[in-house]
Amino acid sequence: MQYNDWLHIWLENYVKPTSKQKTYVRYSEIVSHHISGKLGEMELAELTPLVLQKFTTDLTVKGNIKTGKGLAPNSVNGIITVIQNSLNTACYTGQVSEYSADKIRRPKSSEKQITCFTSEEQKLIERAILGGGKTKLFGVVLCLYTGLRIGELLALEWSDIDFAAHTLTVGRTCYDGKDANGKFVRITGAPKTQTSKREIPVPRQLMTCLKSLNRLSRSPYVVTGRDENAVSVRSYQRSFESLLRKLRIQHRGFHALRHTFATRALECGMDVKTLSEILGHKNPTVTLHRYVHSLPEHKKEMMNRVGKLLG
Repeated sequence: MQYNDWLHIWLENYVKPTSKQKTYVRYSEIVSHHISGKLGEMELAELTPLVLQKFTTDLTVKGNIKTGKGLAPNSVNGIITVIQNSLNTACYTGQVSEYSADKIRRPKSSEKQITCFTSEEQKLIERAILGGGKTKLFGVVLCLYTGLRIGELLALEWSDIDFAAHTLTVGRTCYDGKDANGKFVRITGAPKTQTSKREIPVPRQLMTCLKSLNRLSRSPYVVTGRDENAVSVRSYQRSFESLLRKLRIQHRGFHALRHTFATRALECGMDVKTLSEILGHKNPTVTLHRYVHSLPEHKKEMMNRVGKLLG
Protein backbone atom coordinates (compact mmCIF):
# COMPACT_ATOMS: atom_id res chain seq x y z
CA MET A 1 0.00 0.00 0.00
CA GLN A 2 1.25 3.50 -0.86
CA TYR A 3 1.83 5.84 2.06
CA ASN A 4 -0.65 8.39 0.62
CA ASP A 5 -3.41 5.78 0.66
CA TRP A 6 -2.62 4.81 4.22
CA LEU A 7 -2.45 8.44 5.39
CA HIS A 8 -5.97 9.00 4.06
CA ILE A 9 -7.24 5.90 5.86
CA TRP A 10 -5.44 6.89 9.05
CA LEU A 11 -6.71 10.48 9.07
CA GLU A 12 -10.34 9.57 8.36
CA ASN A 13 -10.65 6.47 10.53
CA TYR A 14 -8.20 6.93 13.39
CA VAL A 15 -7.58 10.67 13.83
CA LYS A 16 -10.89 12.28 12.90
CA PRO A 17 -13.17 10.15 15.12
CA THR A 18 -10.91 10.30 18.19
CA SER A 19 -9.32 13.77 18.13
CA LYS A 20 -10.40 17.37 18.30
CA GLN A 21 -11.28 18.92 14.96
CA LYS A 22 -8.36 21.30 15.36
CA THR A 23 -5.95 18.35 15.61
CA TYR A 24 -7.47 16.65 12.57
CA VAL A 25 -7.18 19.85 10.51
CA ARG A 26 -3.59 20.44 11.59
CA TYR A 27 -2.55 16.86 10.80
CA SER A 28 -4.30 17.03 7.41
CA GLU A 29 -2.44 20.24 6.56
CA ILE A 30 0.90 18.71 7.58
CA VAL A 31 0.20 15.71 5.35
CA SER A 32 -0.78 17.80 2.32
CA HIS A 33 1.93 20.45 2.70
CA HIS A 34 4.94 18.42 3.79
CA ILE A 35 4.52 14.65 3.62
CA SER A 36 2.37 13.66 0.66
CA GLY A 37 4.54 15.15 -2.09
CA LYS A 38 7.82 13.74 -0.75
CA LEU A 39 6.89 10.36 0.74
CA GLY A 40 3.33 9.76 -0.37
CA GLU A 41 4.03 7.65 -3.47
CA MET A 42 6.36 5.29 -1.62
CA GLU A 43 5.18 1.92 -0.38
CA LEU A 44 4.85 1.59 3.37
CA ALA A 45 7.61 -1.02 3.43
CA GLU A 46 9.97 1.44 1.72
CA LEU A 47 9.80 3.93 4.58
CA THR A 48 13.00 2.74 6.23
CA PRO A 49 14.72 4.63 9.08
CA LEU A 50 17.30 6.00 6.62
CA VAL A 51 14.62 7.26 4.20
CA LEU A 52 12.79 8.98 7.05
CA GLN A 53 16.00 10.46 8.44
CA LYS A 54 16.97 11.92 5.05
CA PHE A 55 13.46 13.38 4.81
CA THR A 56 13.88 14.93 8.27
CA THR A 57 17.23 16.43 7.27
CA ASP A 58 15.68 17.96 4.14
CA LEU A 59 13.00 19.59 6.32
CA THR A 60 15.67 21.31 8.41
CA VAL A 61 17.49 22.52 5.27
CA LYS A 62 14.75 23.42 2.78
CA GLY A 63 11.41 22.39 4.29
CA ASN A 64 9.73 25.82 4.33
CA ILE A 65 7.36 25.76 1.34
CA LYS A 66 7.15 29.56 1.25
CA THR A 67 10.80 30.57 1.54
CA GLY A 68 12.62 27.40 0.53
CA LYS A 69 14.69 27.61 3.71
CA GLY A 70 14.78 25.21 6.63
CA LEU A 71 11.89 24.75 9.05
CA ALA A 72 12.25 25.50 12.74
CA PRO A 73 12.92 22.46 14.97
CA ASN A 74 9.47 22.69 16.55
CA SER A 75 7.81 22.59 13.12
CA VAL A 76 9.94 19.62 12.03
CA ASN A 77 9.06 17.77 15.21
CA GLY A 78 5.37 18.34 14.51
CA ILE A 79 5.78 16.65 11.11
CA ILE A 80 7.73 13.77 12.63
CA THR A 81 4.93 13.25 15.15
CA VAL A 82 2.43 12.78 12.31
CA ILE A 83 4.73 10.29 10.56
CA GLN A 84 5.37 8.31 13.71
CA ASN A 85 1.73 8.19 14.78
CA SER A 86 0.56 7.11 11.31
CA LEU A 87 3.21 4.39 10.94
CA ASN A 88 2.71 3.17 14.49
CA THR A 89 -0.97 2.64 13.68
CA ALA A 90 0.00 0.94 10.41
CA CYS A 91 2.10 -1.55 12.37
CA TYR A 92 -0.58 -2.05 15.00
CA THR A 93 -3.19 -2.83 12.34
CA GLY A 94 -0.91 -5.17 10.41
CA GLN A 95 -0.22 -2.94 7.39
CA VAL A 96 3.53 -3.26 8.04
CA SER A 97 5.38 -5.95 9.94
CA GLU A 98 7.65 -3.68 11.94
CA TYR A 99 7.54 -0.15 13.39
CA SER A 100 10.87 1.62 12.91
CA ALA A 101 9.93 5.31 12.76
CA ASP A 102 10.98 5.63 16.40
CA LYS A 103 14.58 5.57 15.13
CA ILE A 104 14.23 9.07 13.66
CA ARG A 105 16.68 11.52 15.26
CA ARG A 106 14.63 14.59 16.04
CA PRO A 107 16.16 18.09 15.86
CA LYS A 108 16.52 19.65 19.28
CA SER A 109 13.55 21.87 20.05
CA SER A 110 14.18 25.23 21.60
CA GLU A 111 12.08 26.36 24.54
CA LYS A 112 9.96 29.32 23.51
CA GLN A 113 11.10 32.45 25.28
CA ILE A 114 8.52 33.80 27.68
CA THR A 115 7.82 37.48 27.04
CA CYS A 116 5.59 39.71 29.09
CA PHE A 117 4.76 43.40 29.43
CA THR A 118 6.46 45.55 32.01
CA SER A 119 4.39 47.10 34.79
CA GLU A 120 4.59 50.47 33.05
CA GLU A 121 3.45 49.01 29.72
CA GLN A 122 0.61 47.19 31.44
CA LYS A 123 -0.60 50.44 33.00
CA LEU A 124 -0.50 52.14 29.59
CA ILE A 125 -2.58 49.36 28.05
CA GLU A 126 -5.13 49.40 30.86
CA ARG A 127 -5.54 53.20 30.81
CA ALA A 128 -5.94 53.26 27.03
CA ILE A 129 -8.67 50.59 27.09
CA LEU A 130 -10.58 51.56 30.22
CA GLY A 131 -10.50 55.24 29.30
CA GLY A 132 -10.94 54.83 25.56
CA GLY A 133 -14.51 53.62 25.43
CA LYS A 134 -13.77 50.68 23.11
CA THR A 135 -15.60 47.82 24.81
CA LYS A 136 -14.27 45.29 22.31
CA LEU A 137 -10.79 45.59 23.79
CA PHE A 138 -11.90 45.09 27.40
CA GLY A 139 -11.03 41.43 26.89
CA VAL A 140 -7.36 42.44 26.85
CA VAL A 141 -7.66 43.77 30.39
CA LEU A 142 -9.58 40.68 31.42
CA CYS A 143 -6.70 38.52 30.18
CA LEU A 144 -4.20 40.59 32.14
CA TYR A 145 -6.02 39.70 35.37
CA THR A 146 -7.18 36.14 34.67
CA GLY A 147 -4.56 34.58 32.39
CA LEU A 148 -7.16 33.49 29.80
CA ARG A 149 -5.97 32.21 26.44
CA ILE A 150 -7.33 34.15 23.46
CA GLY A 151 -9.58 31.27 22.36
CA GLU A 152 -11.00 30.95 25.88
CA LEU A 153 -11.63 34.69 26.03
CA LEU A 154 -13.46 34.91 22.72
CA ALA A 155 -15.60 31.85 23.53
CA LEU A 156 -16.57 33.29 26.93
CA GLU A 157 -20.32 33.88 27.32
CA TRP A 158 -22.18 35.95 29.89
CA SER A 159 -23.65 32.74 31.28
CA ASP A 160 -20.10 31.70 32.22
CA ILE A 161 -19.79 34.61 34.65
CA ASP A 162 -21.11 34.34 38.21
CA PHE A 163 -21.58 37.95 39.25
CA ALA A 164 -22.49 36.99 42.82
CA ALA A 165 -19.46 34.75 43.37
CA HIS A 166 -17.09 36.99 41.36
CA THR A 167 -15.89 34.08 39.22
CA LEU A 168 -15.86 33.04 35.59
CA THR A 169 -15.90 29.48 34.27
CA VAL A 170 -13.82 28.32 31.30
CA GLY A 171 -15.76 25.59 29.52
CA ARG A 172 -14.95 26.08 25.86
CA THR A 173 -12.47 27.64 23.45
CA CYS A 174 -12.50 28.78 19.83
CA TYR A 175 -10.10 29.04 16.93
CA ASP A 176 -10.07 30.04 13.27
CA GLY A 177 -10.43 27.04 10.97
CA LYS A 178 -12.02 25.87 7.73
CA ASP A 179 -15.40 24.28 7.12
CA ALA A 180 -16.12 21.36 4.77
CA ASN A 181 -16.02 23.76 1.80
CA GLY A 182 -12.65 25.20 2.74
CA LYS A 183 -14.13 28.50 3.93
CA PHE A 184 -12.54 30.16 6.96
CA VAL A 185 -14.89 30.04 9.94
CA ARG A 186 -14.73 30.38 13.71
CA ILE A 187 -14.87 26.96 15.36
CA THR A 188 -15.84 26.50 19.00
CA GLY A 189 -15.02 23.36 20.94
CA ALA A 190 -13.73 21.89 24.18
CA PRO A 191 -10.79 23.59 25.97
CA LYS A 192 -7.19 22.65 25.24
CA THR A 193 -7.01 19.98 27.97
CA GLN A 194 -9.22 18.60 30.73
CA THR A 195 -7.47 20.81 33.29
CA SER A 196 -8.22 23.82 31.07
CA LYS A 197 -11.82 23.54 32.30
CA ARG A 198 -11.63 25.68 35.39
CA GLU A 199 -13.14 28.40 37.56
CA ILE A 200 -11.22 31.66 37.88
CA PRO A 201 -11.76 34.37 40.51
CA VAL A 202 -12.26 37.84 39.03
CA PRO A 203 -11.01 40.98 40.85
CA ARG A 204 -13.81 43.12 42.25
CA GLN A 205 -12.93 46.15 40.11
CA LEU A 206 -13.11 44.12 36.90
CA MET A 207 -16.38 42.55 37.96
CA THR A 208 -17.86 46.05 38.26
CA CYS A 209 -16.76 46.76 34.68
CA LEU A 210 -18.22 43.45 33.50
CA LYS A 211 -21.57 44.28 35.08
CA SER A 212 -21.67 47.58 33.19
CA LEU A 213 -20.80 45.88 29.90
CA ASN A 214 -23.39 43.19 30.51
CA ARG A 215 -26.16 45.76 30.91
CA LEU A 216 -25.32 47.24 27.50
CA SER A 217 -24.69 43.95 25.66
CA ARG A 218 -27.16 42.35 23.29
CA SER A 219 -24.94 39.34 22.60
CA PRO A 220 -24.39 36.07 24.46
CA TYR A 221 -20.62 36.67 24.12
CA VAL A 222 -18.59 38.85 26.47
CA VAL A 223 -16.30 40.05 23.67
CA THR A 224 -17.99 41.19 20.46
CA GLY A 225 -17.38 43.43 17.48
CA ARG A 226 -19.35 46.51 16.48
CA ASP A 227 -22.19 44.37 15.15
CA GLU A 228 -22.46 42.45 18.46
CA ASN A 229 -21.35 39.27 16.69
CA ALA A 230 -18.62 36.87 17.78
CA VAL A 231 -15.06 37.93 16.94
CA SER A 232 -12.53 35.75 15.10
CA VAL A 233 -9.18 35.05 16.71
CA ARG A 234 -7.18 36.75 13.95
CA SER A 235 -9.41 39.82 13.99
CA TYR A 236 -8.90 40.26 17.73
CA GLN A 237 -5.15 39.74 17.38
CA ARG A 238 -5.05 42.51 14.76
CA SER A 239 -6.98 44.85 17.05
CA PHE A 240 -4.48 44.15 19.82
CA GLU A 241 -1.53 44.73 17.49
CA SER A 242 -3.07 48.04 16.43
CA LEU A 243 -3.39 49.09 20.07
CA LEU A 244 0.28 48.36 20.75
CA ARG A 245 1.35 50.39 17.71
CA LYS A 246 -0.81 53.30 18.85
CA LEU A 247 0.76 53.18 22.32
CA ARG A 248 4.26 52.71 20.82
CA ILE A 249 4.77 49.53 22.81
CA GLN A 250 7.06 46.89 21.35
CA HIS A 251 5.09 44.17 19.57
CA ARG A 252 4.38 41.02 21.55
CA GLY A 253 1.94 38.26 20.74
CA PHE A 254 -1.44 38.11 22.45
CA HIS A 255 -0.21 35.21 24.59
CA ALA A 256 2.14 37.68 26.32
CA LEU A 257 -0.92 38.88 28.25
CA ARG A 258 -1.19 35.42 29.84
CA HIS A 259 2.53 35.45 30.63
CA THR A 260 2.16 38.93 32.13
CA PHE A 261 -0.62 37.76 34.43
CA ALA A 262 1.49 34.80 35.61
CA THR A 263 4.54 36.98 36.18
CA ARG A 264 2.60 39.62 38.16
CA ALA A 265 0.92 36.87 40.21
CA LEU A 266 4.30 35.43 41.21
CA GLU A 267 5.62 38.92 41.97
CA CYS A 268 2.65 39.45 44.31
CA GLY A 269 3.43 36.24 46.17
CA MET A 270 0.86 33.83 44.69
CA ASP A 271 1.91 30.22 45.27
CA VAL A 272 2.68 28.11 42.21
CA LYS A 273 -0.09 25.55 42.87
CA THR A 274 -2.80 28.22 42.90
CA LEU A 275 -1.37 29.88 39.81
CA SER A 276 -1.24 26.51 38.04
CA GLU A 277 -4.94 25.91 38.73
CA ILE A 278 -5.91 29.39 37.50
CA LEU A 279 -3.88 28.96 34.30
CA GLY A 280 -5.29 25.48 33.71
CA HIS A 281 -1.91 23.76 33.57
CA LYS A 282 -1.65 19.98 33.92
CA ASN A 283 0.31 20.32 37.16
CA PRO A 284 2.37 22.92 39.12
CA THR A 285 5.61 21.55 37.64
CA VAL A 286 4.59 22.87 34.22
CA THR A 287 3.94 26.30 35.73
CA LEU A 288 7.20 26.33 37.69
CA HIS A 289 9.24 25.30 34.62
CA ARG A 290 7.59 27.85 32.36
CA TYR A 291 7.80 30.83 34.68
CA VAL A 292 10.96 30.06 36.62
CA HIS A 293 12.45 33.24 35.12
CA SER A 294 10.05 35.28 37.27
CA LEU A 295 11.11 33.74 40.56
CA PRO A 296 14.64 35.19 40.97
CA GLU A 297 13.38 38.77 40.75
CA HIS A 298 10.51 37.89 43.07
CA LYS A 299 12.94 36.46 45.61
CA LYS A 300 15.06 39.61 45.44
CA GLU A 301 11.99 41.75 46.06
CA MET A 302 10.99 39.63 49.06
CA MET A 303 14.52 39.91 50.50
CA ASN A 304 14.51 43.67 49.99
CA ARG A 305 11.28 43.88 51.94
CA VAL A 306 12.80 41.84 54.73
CA GLY A 307 15.84 44.12 54.68
CA LYS A 308 13.63 47.19 55.14
CA LEU A 309 12.00 45.57 58.15
CA LEU A 310 15.40 44.85 59.69
CA GLY A 311 16.65 48.35 58.97
